[in-house]
Amino acid sequence: MSTTGLLLAVAALFAVLDWVAVGTGNRAMEYVFKPATMVPLIIAAATLDGPSSAMQVWFTVALVLSLAGDVFLMLPDEETWFVPGLGSFLLGHVAYVIGLVIGGINGLALVAGVLGVVVLMALVAPRIIQGAASKDRRLGPPVLAYMLVISAMVACAIGSGVPAAFVGASLFYLSDATIGWSRFVKDFRSSGLVIITTYHAAQLLLVTSLLVAR
Repeated sequence: MSTTGLLLAVAALFAVLDWVAVGTGNRAMEYVFKPATMVPLIIAAATLDGPSSAMQVWFTVALVLSLAGDVFLMLPDEETWFVPGLGSFLLGHVAYVIGLVIGGINGLALVAGVLGVVVLMALVAPRIIQGAASKDRRLGPPVLAYMLVISAMVACAIGSGVPAAFVGASLFYLSDATIGWSRFVKDFRSSGLVIITTYHAAQLLLVTSLLVAR
């Protein structure tokens, strides 16, 4: 097994252990394995022999910012650290967008991606944004900005023409939409597991997409 393959396998193992922690409510275990999952992914993205070193740099930046967001969002005082966590992930999505554009975008696929995310935004965003604003009116604009940026990331991933990138970005969108829905609209049973499983699968697939020659 290559070094990159080994790092991805370790990340997947840590991810599964974190899923167990979330499913069983073991906070101490979650504090260890949630950030630990990102470390081998960061190393893999930074060290693999990819087709574009600049793309690798931006994906690595995105993963580091995601790790920061993970830490912020699992701190005990959720209300205090939610916006810094949101900001970290927003910047992470910007970094992913830059990396995807550097990797190459097909114009027609990008148009299809934009149309797809416009439909998603119309279906999901209004309820989440209204729910955030009703909880705290200051949350409306940053939540809207966040949804626009992650939508741009999904559109660019579709435009890349790389299935791993497209599926990964879509799972990231699902994870974040679930966070927004459960937090600001209506929570549901096992929302935590949906959020964390789709999030880790998304990050694994986005790193894997770096291995695809463009």
